Amino acid sequence: MQVAVVTFDGFNELDSFIASALINRCRKDGLEAFITTPTPVVTSMNGVEVTGQRPMEFVTEADVVLIGSGVKAREVVADDRLVSRLRLDPSRQMIGAQCSGALVLARLGLLEGRPACTDIKSRPFVEASGVTVLDSPFHAEGNIATAGGCLASQYLATWVITRTLGEDAARGVLDYVAPVGENQETVERALHAVHAGEAALR
Repeated sequence: MQVAVVTFDGFNELDSFIASALINRCRKDGLEAFITTPTPVVTSMNGVEVTGQRPMEFVTEADVVLIGSGVKAREVVADDRLVSRLRLDPSRQMIGAQCSGALVLARLGLLEGRPACTDIKSRPFVEASGVTVLDSPFHAEGNIATAGGCLASQYLATWVITRTLGEDAARGVLDYVAPVGENQETVERALHAVHAGEAALR
């Protein structure tokens, strides 16, 4: 299965790289993430230039699409031409958004009737788009998920791995990357966040 980690100019490195790095630890099991960009090269909010692995059109064929955040998110959603390239289908794709990426999902109409998670700075703009923002790091309903706070990107990755390969696969990845001596705590915290986020409105 292929994962498009959509990464715009002005992106937050933590959002795109944590999610893609965790997911790519599952390559041997057939799950692989690609940094997907609207232009051949994008520059992060801290000036790091990154060459995209896949063009934006890759989102139409990916099994999973994760929308990263960044300091230019409001410019992204105001760009009709750019937004039109994000042809997503929640009936067959898992779709997630990190922090200000929720603005993109709202712009695409994918958050209608459902709450979302986002970061503190993006919250007023997400709420202004008519979306209720939760005071939690992760929320998922069906094939749509949102995460709030940079380090919550691990929860998006955990959601993807759990849904596609199972909880044991997610446990293995999280255990490997956990701080030494905090393995069990790290694994259980991530899985709890994902399970709680999925069960919130049941």
